Amino acid sequence: MTAAALPVKVSHPDKPYWPDDGITKIDLVRFYDATWKRLEPWVRDRLLSLERCPDGMRGQCFYQKECPKGLPADTPTQPIRHATGTTNYVVGGKRETQLALANLGCIAVHVWGSRAATPRQPDWVCFDLDPPSDSFADAARAALRVKEALDALELASFVKTSGSRGVHVFVPIRVGPDADDVKQFALALGERLAQAYPDELTAETRVARRGGRVYLDAFRNGFAQTVVTPYSVRRRRHAPVSTPLDWSELDPGLDPASFNVTNLSQRLEREDPWRDFFRRRQSLERALRAVRSL
Repeated sequence: MTAAALPVKVSHPDKPYWPDDGITKIDLVRFYDATWKRLEPWVRDRLLSLERCPDGMRGQCFYQKECPKGLPADTPTQPIRHATGTTNYVVGGKRETQLALANLGCIAVHVWGSRAATPRQPDWVCFDLDPPSDSFADAARAALRVKEALDALELASFVKTSGSRGVHVFVPIRVGPDADDVKQFALALGERLAQAYPDELTAETRVARRGGRVYLDAFRNGFAQTVVTPYSVRRRRHAPVSTPLDWSELDPGLDPASFNVTNLSQRLEREDPWRDFFRRRQSLERALRAVRSL
């Protein structure tokens, strides 16, 4: 598809975003256009926090929460009051919004865990498994530990690559609990797992005290915190994509960079392993009580 055929105007389309891989800005915009059907359920009606990298891998990035100039006039926004003032967040769900954000240098897609209508009530729990150095194998093994614990609580879970070195485990939940309660659930479960597997896992926020263990980051579940969506591109070497997996595919030998902007179209021809995610929403109440009683 040519730049002229896209529903938004792309400035400097040939700007190198991943110069070592020959991937340009227009390639990023085309990727999001081509994957929109898969991406749309993960951004629909969600508030976005923007990470803008206007020079791709070569330049600096900056974060922006306020809706920027340069988006279509009908881009939906929602004001959220914080202690420091009110922020007008971009609300996802329109193809033109996503492509215009890519044009502004938003490589990754960072979303809240809640919808705009219920900003304090998430509809998923996220465990962000951050390994030491670049050891994806450790993150994969940690994710299986998390799955075991969630299975014991009778909670269905889904796994994806983070697009970086880690793994994300998501639990679809019914809207109801406050973000603080969801965060406390994730923190408590993470602490129990760290106690059960002290040589492998840690809930320690300070990097210097993690001792080469995988960090179970539960803070993604806090109010106004974000995580990258499935099918989000990452600003890493070779333009990797955060890719939904079936649990049977999660292998310590997997190379997460094997899912990237240049080849993900092949995977999209297969059935989506997260196709039932939102149909599997489940109550968190019993699991909350169980974890608190431990």
